[in-house]
Amino acid sequence: MLDDFMIRAALAGLGVAIAAAPLGCFVVWRKMVYFGDATAHAAILGVAISLALSISIFAGVLTVSILMALTVSTLGGRSYAMDTLLGVMAHSALALGLVAVSFLSGIRIDLMAYLFGDILAVSRMDLAIIWSGAVLVLLLLYWRWSALLTSTLNPDLAQAAGINPRREQLILILSLAVVVAVAIKVVGVLLIAALLIIPAAAARPFSTTPEAMGGIAVLIGGVSALSGLYVAYHFNTPTGPTIVSLAACLFVLSTVVSSLASLRR
Repeated sequence: MLDDFMIRAALAGLGVAIAAAPLGCFVVWRKMVYFGDATAHAAILGVAISLALSISIFAGVLTVSILMALTVSTLGGRSYAMDTLLGVMAHSALALGLVAVSFLSGIRIDLMAYLFGDILAVSRMDLAIIWSGAVLVLLLLYWRWSALLTSTLNPDLAQAAGINPRREQLILILSLAVVVAVAIKVVGVLLIAALLIIPAAAARPFSTTPEAMGGIAVLIGGVSALSGLYVAYHFNTPTGPTIVSLAACLFVLSTVVSSLASLRR
């Protein structure tokens, strides 16, 4: 079954969607949108380092993403406002990565595939990495769900309950770095943040509990991945952007439906 490239692509899209959607809920709740964007932008620097050192792309991207996330988390609020620091580091990392790639002589690299994804070229090994990362992220979120939720809603209450908000933030950072590393093959560094945020934002109007929002976000992410793959294959459009475009359409639809429901009340 895995000999069919479309089956591999569909499984890869589902793996990334399942991991990104519930994590995206915490990104939305904590207003960490720029944080996710900065971590994703740093991934291209990880690609350049991986190719220069002849190591796994996943390992290089994961390492750089973790370093970026930890740096932003450590420096945030000390000398600069968080949004300023994130903007500087996100664009600096992307620019440095693109410059570093230009110095890689003798190495053929399809830069567009890393910027916007190349889900149709997913191999069996890529599939194993994607699903291993997805399972790891889901296990982390399941294990720390209550503590993460408490520290997100009320850090003071979390501390009173014996929960360390900084530790929970570190768990989110590590999970975010893993998602970035596994998603680069599917949607590319420029669209990873969109796949984190849009399904969660689309799920919000229909959710009565945090768990429901996570579940609906997974459903929206999965539908976006599969329908985007189908549309891209039949209309010969770039797959990563098509997946994100379908997710955006679902967000618009959810917004319209919730607005109409509010007017009827």
